[in-house]
Amino acid sequence: MNKIKGIIFDMDNTILRSRIDFASMKNDTFQFLVSHGILQPNIILNNHTTATIIEKAINTNLMTEQLIQKMWEIPTRYETEGMLDADLEPGAIELLEQLSSEYCMVIVTNNAIEAAETALKNNKIIHYFDCVVGRGLMGSLKPSPDGFHYILRKYDHIPAEEWISVGDSWIDGKASRGANINFISYQGDIEKMNRMGVFPFAEIMDIRGLVRFL
Repeated sequence: MNKIKGIIFDMDNTILRSRIDFASMKNDTFQFLVSHGILQPNIILNNHTTATIIEKAINTNLMTEQLIQKMWEIPTRYETEGMLDADLEPGAIELLEQLSSEYCMVIVTNNAIEAAETALKNNKIIHYFDCVVGRGLMGSLKPSPDGFHYILRKYDHIPAEEWISVGDSWIDGKASRGANINFISYQGDIEKMNRMGVFPFAEIMDIRGLVRFL
């Protein structure tokens, strides 16, 4: 394995212990799209996240700019509420402190960048990260690799094989794989990841365990 120079972190339930109600956020977004005739009601939601539901809706080419704006208000509301008083994952501050002087560290999150930066500032850890990529900087949300490609372009002196990514969800792994970056699962549902075609390079249950792979 190449010497790692950069680390891409997911944010929710990887660095921060999110209180976002992801199930309700997904369901409300889906119901909004069904009610406007954009998606059919027979879609199996277990195979989707809010991001993939939104991607599916946009790909229908039935969405007006006004409808897209109204749709985004739903996840933004859940994110804002869920990130209020969000705590750090156990061991996160120790890990960031240990690695901050040696690695380029970035966040790639499907959240709105404003909500992400507010949560990181409130926990006094934003200074550890060289860059925070929220959905406004992506053409498509994870599981698309767009956010990872943004990082590879921004830090073009670090090739993909010298990055590693860590996250809790299959969408993090799929995005990472799409950018040819090795993915480490943090407290992830490995069975579901495998079912979605994601096979992590490694698994950790304590975020501080990441150092073993650097």
